[in-house]
Amino acid sequence: MKWYAITDKDAEIVLFESRAIVFDLQLFAAEDEGRTEEPTEKKLREAREKGQVAKTEELPQALVIIFAMITIVVFCGFIFETIIRMMHYYLTSFSHFNLTERSLFHEAIASGVESFKILLPIFVATVIAALIGNIAQVGFQISTHPLKFDMSKIKFDPATMARKIFFSRQIAMNLFKSIFKVVVIGFVCYLVIINDFEELIKTPDISIGLALQNVSIIALKIIIWAAVCILVLSIPDYVFQKREYIESLKMTKQELKEEWKETVGDPHVRARLQEMQRELIMRNMIREVPKADVVVTNPTHFAIAMRYEPEAMYAPMVIAKGVDTMALTIRQIALDNSILIIENRPLAQELYKRVDVGDIIPEDLFYAVSLIYAEVYKKHNYKAAM
Repeated sequence: MKWYAITDKDAEIVLFESRAIVFDLQLFAAEDEGRTEEPTEKKLREAREKGQVAKTEELPQALVIIFAMITIVVFCGFIFETIIRMMHYYLTSFSHFNLTERSLFHEAIASGVESFKILLPIFVATVIAALIGNIAQVGFQISTHPLKFDMSKIKFDPATMARKIFFSRQIAMNLFKSIFKVVVIGFVCYLVIINDFEELIKTPDISIGLALQNVSIIALKIIIWAAVCILVLSIPDYVFQKREYIESLKMTKQELKEEWKETVGDPHVRARLQEMQRELIMRNMIREVPKADVVVTNPTHFAIAMRYEPEAMYAPMVIAKGVDTMALTIRQIALDNSILIIENRPLAQELYKRVDVGDIIPEDLFYAVSLIYAEVYKKHNYKAAM
């Protein structure tokens, strides 16, 4: 029987006799499920709150090993003395023990306290290393969501399970990391042992303490170099995990639209709200126009209504403004309420562009506005002047 393979960009076609089987090399790609859009900030934030983050487990593992070894080296004298003291006590006093329930309990408590003293520095160091390894990648984030039991996620689908097991990029990466660890750590052990082989073969001819010291140093070298190799492995693994994380959170165009509606609101509803807001502003302005002192026009395209209360304002305020149709409405209300209308094209344009409704006029327009109010006071025979 003969078989051969033809490989193109996206798939590998294996021909066996006269039948063809197609294996898609892009299984579980987000694009295959229609998820072509990058995840939004809201999507990333929600995933983070649920405990879904991109991180590599190799970094905290390496740091835990390194911190633990450093702690053992620093406290090795204390650890060795404590173990020797415990062994000496139990080996020399065993024949004098009165084995009762109370004495056994007392000895168990005493040995437990001594063991706790030995393990406490190592435990603290490993916890700190694990925290540093995780916080350095994802920051400080506590989430109880992964602890919640969700029955909807439990689905028995043999085909999907088989594809995830045999054709998943995550499984392939985990397999590569396992092989890398075995091969590299084995090679490191070989290099360290070869380098210190002469010290090892001398152990039968030296004291037990010195032999233990030599073996401990060699073991420490192996562990430290193995941790360094795992630390180096964590860099490409983090890049891979970050890519897979983003890939898993990609969204379809429909999901993007739905999120946009939830975040910003339905475009139709938003347009209607904006229209209602404009109508409300117009109604409020129309109610304020009869209270105006003067309306400045352009003569028909712009209309700005102003009011001045010396006791409450240090300068006149714009209480209504409009363009085209709204300008005509303001003019008509002003005529109906016998409010003075003054045509001043430059001033009307400046007020419309620069001053919002409810704002005091800027200082550089004080002189021009004072001339307008001079005409108002003159028309109404006001004695006061600006």
